[in-house]
Amino acid sequence: MNKAPDILCIGSVLWDVIGRSASHMRAGSDVPGRITRLPGGVAMNIAMTLVRFGLTPALLTAIGRDPAGDELLAEAADMGMITDHAYRSDDLPTDIYMAVEGANGLIAAIADAHSLEAAGDKILRPLSDGRLGSAEAPWEGPVALDGNLTTELLREIARSPLFARSDLRVAPASPGKAERLLALRDHATATLYVNLEEAGILCQQEFASSAEAAAALVARGTHRALVTDGGKSASDAVAGSVITQTPPAVLVTRVTGAGDTFMAAHIAAERGGADRDAALNRALQAAATYVSGETPL
Repeated sequence: MNKAPDILCIGSVLWDVIGRSASHMRAGSDVPGRITRLPGGVAMNIAMTLVRFGLTPALLTAIGRDPAGDELLAEAADMGMITDHAYRSDDLPTDIYMAVEGANGLIAAIADAHSLEAAGDKILRPLSDGRLGSAEAPWEGPVALDGNLTTELLREIARSPLFARSDLRVAPASPGKAERLLALRDHATATLYVNLEEAGILCQQEFASSAEAAAALVARGTHRALVTDGGKSASDAVAGSVITQTPPAVLVTRVTGAGDTFMAAHIAAERGGADRDAALNRALQAAATYVSGETPL
């Protein structure tokens, strides 16, 4: 594909294996449901939503030279993503994520993203070898960055001249990996997209609302913070300003990927010229439509 990307999506691109049941579940539950395998991973989920909003993302990730990897990249290309810059490993398998969801939400999940972590800075080579940029002429567009990267690599990105002119948009992979984002908290252009629990982990305290959490992140050095709190609220904070909105009330049928959809829709809205209020509203509408089981457009 020769088209230049609108945005870079850096991080996990893998297969999502999701088991969903209409029943309430607890540890040890054995219930009927459906099991699906779909392209997933934080970077991929963001890229898929960006494509639906008319943008062309390029994937910077690690994919195994195995049938699963070939199939995954073929699907990504068919959806309109640029896959030419993905690092293909002869030794590492394509990563996979497995989750179980019930009527009461996410029950359990395991992310096997070891290949992405093992590949390290090899996934960033296109940003230094001239394909997408160099130290002298770094990438100047938006970057969606995934917290599945190692803390060491995130620290490298934070101080690298390759990202000196980029608009960094950062999401944790999960609450368990939220602390990795501390490496980017003081970056001059980084916007953090986190939920209330993840904000609490980053600030080492509990918050009563998304507005309180977003303001606290900015007070601790974050350039900009967007914090979601499920169906209660979402807030966008910069120095001296916090805006908060309430998501639409919908019947929740799926949760995996909702945060990634919110982030992607917000980026797409701002790329289209929306102001902060309009962008937050559009992101909440897209996320609500996604969790209700519809296509977020």
